Amino acid sequence: MDLIIAANWKMHKTATETREFCDSVIQNEKSFKGVEVLICPPFTALSAASAALKDSSVKLGAQNMHWEQQGAHTGEIAAPMLLEFGVEYVIIGHSERRHLMGEDDDQIRRKVNAALENNLKPILCVGETETEREQGLTERVIEKQLAGALGDLDLNKAENMVVAYEPVWAIGSGKAASEDDAENAAVLIRRYCLNNFGEKVVASLRIQYGGSVKVGNIHSFLALPSIMGALVGGASLEADSFRDLVQAARKAV
Repeated sequence: MDLIIAANWKMHKTATETREFCDSVIQNEKSFKGVEVLICPPFTALSAASAALKDSSVKLGAQNMHWEQQGAHTGEIAAPMLLEFGVEYVIIGHSERRHLMGEDDDQIRRKVNAALENNLKPILCVGETETEREQGLTERVIEKQLAGALGDLDLNKAENMVVAYEPVWAIGSGKAASEDDAENAAVLIRRYCLNNFGEKVVASLRIQYGGSVKVGNIHSFLALPSIMGALVGGASLEADSFRDLVQAARKAV
C-alpha cells in the first residue's frame, strides 16, 4: 500500500489561491511516486481544486460532511455535493469538529457510514487531549472514539477506511508527539480493528499521524512500523513546503 499524505487546509485559501497552489504542486507530481497525495480545501474551493487537479495524480478530499443526503440542514454539505466535484476522501471527526463544534461519537458514526455508503473514503480522526494524556487516559479515549465511530461498520466497504491518530495537544502547537506515542497509538488502533473487524480490514487499513507534522520530523513518523501516512495542517499551506514534505515522506520508506 502507498503512503497517504493529506493536506488539511482548514479555513484557509480562496478559490484563486487554491488554483495557484494546485498548479504549483502538480508540476512536481512525478516526484510523488509511491505516495498518495491528497488535498482537502475549504468547501468554497472544491470546484477550483477539482478543475486544477483533473489530469493529475493528486486526489481531492473534503474536510467534513453531513450524514444526510439532503434536507433542512443549513450550512451543511452532503455526500452527493462532494462527489459532484470528484472528491474521493473526507475527513471525519477532526478534533476541531469534536471540541469546538461539539460533534459527538454518534454523529461521527453516522458520517462514517454515510461516507462509505456513498463510496467516499473516510479519514477518521481520533486522539486525546492534554488533560486526558496526563491522566493516563489515552488508550481509553482512543478505544471509546473508535467504538463510537465504527460501531456498525460495513465490513464490505471498510477497506477504504483511513484512521488518523491526532493527539489534540499536538495540533497547531508546534509540539509533535514522540515516536513512542505515535507508534503506541497506531498499534492500539490496529489491534482494536483486528479484534473487532478481522484481518481483512486490518490488511488494508492505513493509519496516519497528525499534529505538528513538518518536513523535519515526518521521516521519524513514517519510519515507524504502524504509521503509513500523515494528516498535515500548517505545513501544507505553502506549495513549496508541502512538496518538500511529500518528497521527504517518499524517502522515509
